[in-house]
Amino acid sequence: MRIDIITALPDLLKSPFETSILKKSIDLKLIDLHIHNLRDFTKDNYKTIDDNQFGGGAGMVMMIEPIKKCIDSLKKERIYDEVIYMTPDGEMLSQKISNRLSLKGNLIILCGHYKGVDQRVRDSLITKEISIGNYVLSGGELPAAVLCDSIIRLIPGVLGNPESLKEESHSISSDDLILVEYPNYTKPANWRGIDVPEVLLSGNHGQIAKWRLEQAERRTNQLNQE
Repeated sequence: MRIDIITALPDLLKSPFETSILKKSIDLKLIDLHIHNLRDFTKDNYKTIDDNQFGGGAGMVMMIEPIKKCIDSLKKERIYDEVIYMTPDGEMLSQKISNRLSLKGNLIILCGHYKGVDQRVRDSLITKEISIGNYVLSGGELPAAVLCDSIIRLIPGVLGNPESLKEESHSISSDDLILVEYPNYTKPANWRGIDVPEVLLSGNHGQIAKWRLEQAERRTNQLNQE
């Protein structure tokens, strides 16, 4: 998979991809990641990428021309499955979205800034808009890193034990219901008078599986009622 991230702050994205699983995926050449500085696609000496909004009001708007030039330059080299814009009013990121995107070949992710992008970018260049929550951040770089993490870990070969994907938080149960993860415990079995549930020590894998499913369903129902 190839991922191209377009940003006004490329340095902000370096750290997430230089450690842990994301770095491993790049080192193993399972992911071909490229971060593009939007200011490299401007005409003027000041490398301007934003301007005042028409109609007045506080805040600057990212201009369409640099974004169009950057996307066009990428599309000359290959076909992209999605051009994604990270925005608070986009579709809420979910495990289903991450699953679908992990099956794609080439993705472009655009990071917004200031008051966002010229609406014509969204209308004519973007194929998918994604939000990581109902709140506003200073820019789309951190949401882009979150999206990439959620996608890349699903790529075969990235995780050391692929079986861990089957039983983690927000996995899919047998009836296709998205569940949060069941409670997990490790040694010691008794910590300051608090015991690990007895079923987990029983060695009965059938009962353990049943208990875990029940706990995951209970937790999911509680979250849905909040």
